[in-house]
Amino acid sequence: MTVILEELEKQALQLSPPERGKLIHRLIVSLEGEPEESPEVIAKAWDEEIARRVADMEAGRTKWIPADEVMTRLRAKIHAAKAGASQS
Repeated sequence: MTVILEELEKQALQLSPPERGKLIHRLIVSLEGEPEESPEVIAKAWDEEIARRVADMEAGRTKWIPADEVMTRLRAKIHAAKAGASQS
């Protein structure tokens, strides 16, 4: 990590949680641009998506995977990615 990045991180960690949240938002916007929709529209879309997924689960239209199996798969993928990165 460069010295300037380390100093920025040190200063950022001294901010209050709300200030860090604002900083994070600004940095993400600087990379991705402002969202096309308002926060309210985005929240409503998520609420609808969650309701749809719950309905699918309750109707048996989805395949359930135990959490321990999901975590095992994720750990294997992370291990493989790290192994691949170290060979580069």
